[in-house]
Amino acid sequence: MAFKTRITEMLGIEHPIVQGGMQGVGLAELASAVSNAGGLGTLTALTQPSPEALRDEIERCRSMTDKPFAVNITVLPAILPPDYKGYAQAVIESGVKIMETAGTPEVRELWEMVKPHGVKILHKCTAVRHALSAEKHGCDIVSIDGFECAGHPGEDDIPGLILVPSAADKVKIPLLASGGFGDGRGLVAALALGAEGINMGTRFCATKEAPIHDNIKNLYVQNDERGTNLIFRKFKNTARVGKNSVSDKVVEISANPDAVFEDIKHLVAGAVGREMLKSGDVDQGIFWAGMIQGLIHDIPSCQELIDRIISEAEDIAKSRLAGMVA
Repeated sequence: MAFKTRITEMLGIEHPIVQGGMQGVGLAELASAVSNAGGLGTLTALTQPSPEALRDEIERCRSMTDKPFAVNITVLPAILPPDYKGYAQAVIESGVKIMETAGTPEVRELWEMVKPHGVKILHKCTAVRHALSAEKHGCDIVSIDGFECAGHPGEDDIPGLILVPSAADKVKIPLLASGGFGDGRGLVAALALGAEGINMGTRFCATKEAPIHDNIKNLYVQNDERGTNLIFRKFKNTARVGKNSVSDKVVEISANPDAVFEDIKHLVAGAVGREMLKSGDVDQGIFWAGMIQGLIHDIPSCQELIDRIISEAEDIAKSRLAGMVA
């Protein structure tokens, strides 16, 4: 038994499982392993220092897989923004046909650039209204992030159990469920809620091929479903990160009514977090993590993980649920 959906057909993949783009993690080692296992691997453009470096990373990924993979470009407010259009041009010139996007409305300029070149656009949203807007502006697939997710869950605090079917009721293009997914139960639940696949980030961080230190991978295993902190709430830019001494300190400082971003800036610097992924010092910075940590108990290969998810999902669909139908 296999799960065939509009997602698998549109992206040319075997299983409806997508690895989301992750800063510092979405390198060729991980993306190619996910794609080789039948899912959709994703390179993270902004992990590369320049569009030229992204071109090199795309070629490196191509040398490791002959399956489809995507490139993520996330557009965020910045005083000195990266060369987003340069990264999008690298996607076009490298012949990559799937682009995952997220972020501010300025990302639409990138959609307009890549669409004429046959690039499928998979856009990540945290609200139904944003999903409808993405559909209106020509996106091919929407990934809807519930409140459980790592990274930025938005400011509405709607969990996936409500957000996914709410989006499925209104959006006509294929839908990926994101946030809180990491096993076969989650895949079956997502399909039942109206999605046509799942997007996983945190779960893929705890795999053998994820290019991060074993200490960090072990932290994903050790943390339970309570092992995250919500930071930046008072700045209307909520982010869910893994619980450690640094994110605890950020929460503590932010609780002061007079606190400003400058008070925590040194603790949450992206460069420090990326260095932590390499050094393995679990108290060096913050790291992205979702509530799915509570369901992560091992560090398998991507092939083992995806095979297990599909096997579990098939067993639930064919045996457990079928046996409950009177």
